[in-house]
Amino acid sequence: MTRTTTDPIPAAPPLPSPKERRRLREAMSMTEEQLAQLVGVTRATVRSWETGRTSPRGRKRDTYLRVLGVGQDDRHGLDDPPEAAPRPAPERRTGSEDGAGSEDGARTEDASGAARSTGRNDAGSGTATGAVPAAPADAFDALYAYAAPALVQQAYVLTGRRRLAREAVEYAFHLAWERWPEVAVDRDPAGWVRAATHEYALSPWHRLRRSHRHPDAPATDRVARALHTALLELPPSYRRALLLYDGLGLDLPETAAETEASTPATGNRVLHARELLAERMPELADPKVLHDRLVSLLDKGPAVVPAPPRTVRRGSERRARYWTRAAIALTALIIGATAFTLATAPTAYHPPLAPGEPVEGVPVLSGPQRLTPQDEALRDRLRTGPATGPARLVPDPY
Repeated sequence: MTRTTTDPIPAAPPLPSPKERRRLREAMSMTEEQLAQLVGVTRATVRSWETGRTSPRGRKRDTYLRVLGVGQDDRHGLDDPPEAAPRPAPERRTGSEDGAGSEDGARTEDASGAARSTGRNDAGSGTATGAVPAAPADAFDALYAYAAPALVQQAYVLTGRRRLAREAVEYAFHLAWERWPEVAVDRDPAGWVRAATHEYALSPWHRLRRSHRHPDAPATDRVARALHTALLELPPSYRRALLLYDGLGLDLPETAAETEASTPATGNRVLHARELLAERMPELADPKVLHDRLVSLLDKGPAVVPAPPRTVRRGSERRARYWTRAAIALTALIIGATAFTLATAPTAYHPPLAPGEPVEGVPVLSGPQRLTPQDEALRDRLRTGPATGPARLVPDPY
């Protein structure tokens, strides 16, 4: 088939903005690594495209647009739109150590959680365009509705306390609403809130609270009760790494980044946690069985209903106002104390007088003593004698 010179050459579709590229990828439930494999580039290249540092060119550009579903209706000058590019099913990456974790779709958290929480158009439309909330409050409510129920169960698995689990989730979303401009543009808002929830739930300061010293009554299921009891006996760092890696299906680098540890240290924590669990429950030596048990434990957790999102937002704003007023009051107190000190402080230095001390070995000061008769006779003799003194005192001439 040939094209005549009179036929108009269709212009290449323009590239979306960097934020739109990332939004389209997340709306298709694809990770950066999956998109990189489809386009034939590295994950770092995809990240540079989505941050705006570089842009795809040539064939990579066409492949990238085709995978994202951009401009397919007028590509190649066809009258009928071509068939939409197939969307790859999201697959969770597992660690490269020993195949821990499963790809059975039971993962409760992933990097595209926030994008899925905002909704998606019909699958037959050919392009994935998410329903972006119109206001920050709507976006926060959508994130809260998506992530809060699962985070409550995760916090309960980590702590064994229902009240502390709900408190940790509310605290994390308080921080998220206070820092919403930062959270809204984060690569994984749900992961940001998850990290804050886990850190607060595992804080050692809760041991000082009498109501949180002992865990709540365990579950009625014998298997779930045994697994949860064994988890609570692990160190907090092991417990968290095992939940993220084997329970939620995060890969090892993501688990290390969320726990703020190196990848080797995180891998050792997971391995040691598995060994300790296998000593208590030998059937958990199989990573797949361990993953299934953890997912079941998360699904069969106690019914802890989180607070409504509006209540959480109001609590965050009230907390922010309280700390703001406290900071203003403390600043005013410091300024007042400084001003009072400057007004009352002396302008010159006056050294204090040293207190007197008695001195020993020095005669007491007094007037002239009374002369004895011998002293008076000697005085008169000296006064009446010649001024040059006796002759015997004059030196002989040479």
